[in-house]
This record gives sequence, structure tokens and C-alpha cells, in this order.
Amino acid sequence: MSHRPAAVELELFTHRFEAIASEMGEMLRRTARSTNVKERLDFSCGLLDAEGRLVANAPHIPVHLGALGLCVRKVRQALPLAPGDVVVTNHPAFGGSHLPDVTVITPVHSAAGRLLGHVASRAHHAEIGGIRPGSMPPGASRLVEEGVVIPPFRLVEAGEARWPAMRQLLSAPPYPSRNVDENLADLAAAVAANQRGVRALAGLAERCGDERVAEMMGRLAGAAGERVRQALSKLGDLSRSEAEELDDGAVLQVALGVRAGRLKLDFTGSSGVHPGNLNAPEAVVRSAVLYLLRLLLAQPLPLNEGLLEPVELVLPPGLLNPPFQADPALCPAVVGGNVETSQRLVNLLLKVFRLSAASQGTMNNVLFGNQRLAYYETVAGGCGAGPGFAGASAVHSHMTNTRITDPEVLEQRYPVRLERFAVRRGSGGAGRWPGGDGVVRELLFLASLSLSILSQNRRRGPFGLEGGDAGAPGRQRLLRADGSVEELGAIAAREVGPGDRLILETPGGGGWGSALEDAEAPLAEHLVKGHGDAG
Repeated sequence: MSHRPAAVELELFTHRFEAIASEMGEMLRRTARSTNVKERLDFSCGLLDAEGRLVANAPHIPVHLGALGLCVRKVRQALPLAPGDVVVTNHPAFGGSHLPDVTVITPVHSAAGRLLGHVASRAHHAEIGGIRPGSMPPGASRLVEEGVVIPPFRLVEAGEARWPAMRQLLSAPPYPSRNVDENLADLAAAVAANQRGVRALAGLAERCGDERVAEMMGRLAGAAGERVRQALSKLGDLSRSEAEELDDGAVLQVALGVRAGRLKLDFTGSSGVHPGNLNAPEAVVRSAVLYLLRLLLAQPLPLNEGLLEPVELVLPPGLLNPPFQADPALCPAVVGGNVETSQRLVNLLLKVFRLSAASQGTMNNVLFGNQRLAYYETVAGGCGAGPGFAGASAVHSHMTNTRITDPEVLEQRYPVRLERFAVRRGSGGAGRWPGGDGVVRELLFLASLSLSILSQNRRRGPFGLEGGDAGAPGRQRLLRADGSVEELGAIAAREVGPGDRLILETPGGGGWGSALEDAEAPLAEHLVKGHGDAG
């Protein structure tokens, strides 16, 4: 029996749990084949308890991590997990975020056969089928158009791998993957990462005991919930509503209610199911809320589902909770909901809590490819300012935490040349604390390719708060080889050829406070300083 103080013991186990997820992430990075996983680090790994609740994570991508618990629980309901099983899915109805994000789940059992927990890896596959290379088609209106849909599928059953069946699934019509070999290689890397997690958790249980590990998982969740209750209690009773309008006029709306240390977030009033691809599945909304709670705490704590214990979510069917049917051809498209609506949703939550001005509110998704290759990147921008801090410039923020591909790797592997990558000076909103600046990124295409762009805040810039100015809206245009110029909308698809150039200007962050005033914000004492930079 340990003689350490309880708080010290919990801290030790917290770091042990986080180390397991970090080891998984490093294994995935080292063994993956794709540029998107190996270079851009577009993946996440997490450790979950026996009930499928997120316990700890490596500092990966918030939009992935907050969804892992729901994914594991829904997969368990659909497909019981036995020792030696590994299950794969990307289906939004089972806690998936969008089809390129493929989740691999492995249960962890003790030597005696007791279920200790689960490990899960979620990686973005830059190509998984669909109507356009890159599997994020701007014009998609149905889930089937976005790529291969994988309901919960046993990739390994009782220790026996089923790679031929996985290949067949990825190659199946109507819109098969254009790079099945790379898909399989990255899936193998995720399986290896999970096995690293299985060995680490089983080893921890062997050293410390099954009951002790389960107890510490529960205590960590309890501590997370208690810290949220304490943070909410400091706010007192509070009631407030806010809304955000997407570039195409769709509305996100939330009513916040804080009472006696509990929080209610009611998204009634948000738009109905989106006719395009900006629908955000429930798992994505939960990810955004978890992230917001983590910011509210301003304390070092894993992104743990215990944070949601004092929280009630009201999520009517619609844009933020689209319905799904068995046939992917009858399901709404979601690829933009994961990457774009999630960012606008975080800004809405920051606004209703008065935590900070808006960050760029987009991942500035750029994709190009053909039948042989596919490339995907998200591009940095400006972060919102807050009480006592200016917004960071030229960084990824909030729901994304990926890298940009090194120019040497980009130009060696793909038929493009990076002509310019610079800070977009002056694009941050003015204020007592100014918003961060966006970036300018210019790509020269050297071959005929299909180009796709998914973005937001092109019609209006990210909002400022407490008298601060909005950041500059984003902009993108094509300079054709013949000298003509074509302005592109927030969501666009074009064919490009040798000599064509894409010039992308990302939004700046909003400013906080009037530059002419010297007033502090009302909730300043409860806020984390500089949290706008999640990258």
C-alpha cells in the first residue's frame, strides 16, 4: 500500500497515463508512411477507461481527442470487443468526425482477462476516396461522396489480422480510395501504436494492480469534474446567449446557463441540417465543449471526460447534430463540419464566456491531387486577443494542432513549388490588446491537379470583444498562367495546371478592448493568459 499523499499519487498516475498516450503517438509518427501523419502530425492518441471514457491524451489535436470517448462507447455498443480484437471505423454515426479521420480501437485486458481500458488512435488519411482527390470535396452534399465509409470493422479478430478484407473495403465502389497502399500502411502504424499502449497499460496494471489503475482513472475523472465545478462557481449565476453566422448564412447559437457550479449549454436555434458539408456530428461538438472547459480551468490537466460531469448539453438535430442512416448515400456530408464548423463553434463559446476575441475561425484547408497522389494541409492564422494578452500571429489555433509540411518535403514529393510563406502584417484586429496576424501562402503548381479549399471567415473577419476590432477576413485567389485572376469563395473547387498559382491569405485574430480605453474585462481573473495558441 502506498504511503504517498493522495494528491501526489494521483499526479504520478496522471503522468503515467499521459506517458502511455505519448508513447503511442511517437510510435505512430515513426512508423506511418504518409506525409500527413509523419510530417504534419495530423493524428491523436488517447487512453480510455473500461467504460470507454477518455482518461488521458498526448498533446495532439483537440477535435480528435474530445471525440474518442464517444467513438469507443458507440463502437462497443455495435461490436463487442474481445481480447485480441482491433476495430477500425470512420463513420460519424459511431463517433467519427469526418471520413479522412480513421480511428483504430484496441481493448486492453489484464493477464487474468479483466478489461483494464482501451487505447485509441485517430489519424487523418489525406486520401480515402470520394468525388475529388483528398477526400474533402467542397461540393459534397452526401456522406458517400466524401469517401469510403467504414462502419465498425474488426481489422484484427482474436489476434488474426484481416488485411485482405480491409483492402477490399477501401477499394470498393462507388468512390474507392486512390491510395489504398498508403491507407493500409498508416493503419498498420496505428495498430502498432495501439499495441504499444496495450503493453504499457497492462504493464502498469501488473506493477500496481488492476484495482489501483481503475481507481486512479476514476479519481482523475472526479478531480477534473470538481475543478470545473470550482471554476464555474467563481463565475456565479450567469445567463447569456450568443450567435455566430457562417460565411454562407448558416447560424450557430448557444445559450449559456451557470448555476450552483453547473453549466448548461443549449444549442437550440442553430441552423438545421446543412445542405453542403458543414454539418458537425455530435462528437465534434463534444470536442469543442471539452476544449472550452479545458481553457476555462487554466490548470494543467489532461483532456479528460470527467470535465463534462457538471455539464448539460442540449443538442437538437440539425447542423450541430445531423442524423445518420445505415446507407451513406442518405446521410448528410460532414467533412467541413469537422474542420470549419468546429472552429467557428469554439469562437462562439469563447464569445459567450467572454474568454477572448475570435481566432481565425478556420483551418484554411488546402487540398490538391490526382489519381496518383493527394496532399492536404491546414494553414496557420491569427489568434484572438484577450484581457492582458495580445493574440499570437501565424500559428494553428484551437481545434487543430498540426504542423505545416516543410518546404523541402513538400517540393520533393509533390508537383508544387512554395513561392511565399510570410506573416500577413496588419491583419490582426486593433485593440488595447491586438489580435494576431494571419499568413500569406503562395503555391505554384507544376502539373495538372484538382484543387479544393474549405475555409471560413472570408465574408467577415473574426470578431473583436470589449471594443476591440475584428481581424481581417481571409482571402484566396488563383493567378492563372495566362495572366487572369480568379477570386475564390470560402469553399471552392477548381482544376489547376502548370504555371497556375494559389495565393492564400489567412484571417487575423480579433482585438480585445478599445485602444483608447484602459478597462479590464469583467472575468479577467478567471482566464488563462495566452491560451489562443494551441499549436
